[in-house]
Amino acid sequence: MIVILFRFLVVIAMIVLIYTAYKYIVNPKRKLEVAQEKHEFYFLDYNDNIKKNFFITYKGFLFEGEKYLGTTEDSFEVINIVMHTRNPEKLKGFERKDIYFLEEEILIRYPHAEIEWKYPINKLHLQ
Repeated sequence: MIVILFRFLVVIAMIVLIYTAYKYIVNPKRKLEVAQEKHEFYFLDYNDNIKKNFFITYKGFLFEGEKYLGTTEDSFEVINIVMHTRNPEKLKGFERKDIYFLEEEILIRYPHAEIEWKYPINKLHLQ
């Protein structure tokens, strides 16, 4: 009887371990971190929740976009996005063409949005 109970507990522990590993692997924030480490492009957004900011990693740089809802001619859409980075001191090597690439990717997802960049990126964008 004790052997059967022990085997049952081992099976339950294995199921919990496999489930935890699966949840870790498919976690979008982990995918964002991996893409940042590999200097790849990744767009993490929760489309169904307007209150949640989106994150973009590109060439190892991490950007955060704040979405603001407004009205268009036909409906309520995201009409303003404020972009910033938490670590502006790490932007060495970031170029104007990179800004244009990020803006294109944002506009694909939010075509009605006007994109505003915070300091210091707005200085590079305006020149």
